[in-house]
Amino acid sequence: MKVKLSRLTASIKGRVQGVSFRYYAVREAQRLDINGWVQNERDGSVRSVAEGNPQQLEEFLNFLHHGSPGAIVRSVDIEWLNGTGEYDNFEIRWV
Repeated sequence: MKVKLSRLTASIKGRVQGVSFRYYAVREAQRLDINGWVQNERDGSVRSVAEGNPQQLEEFLNFLHHGSPGAIVRSVDIEWLNGTGEYDNFEIRWV
C-alpha cells in the first residue's frame, strides 16, 4: 500500500541564521529521504517546505524544533498540506 505524500511548511524563529541550520536541515532531510527546500528569510527566520510520508515529516519537524548545534529555536510555525510531488531532492534556496 502506497503512503500518501504530505507537505510540511515551516517557519523557524530564533537564533537560526549563521549557525549552519540550513546545512543540518539538508543532511536530516536526506537521511529521512524527503524532498523540498530550506532558506534564510530577510527577517532572520528560516523557512522550509518538505514533502514525504507523514512519519518522515514528523521526524523532520522534531529536528526543526532543535536545529543545528548552535541554534536556539524559539518557535516553529507549521502548516500541513497534501504533497504535490514537485520536488526531486532537498536543497538550500537563496533569497
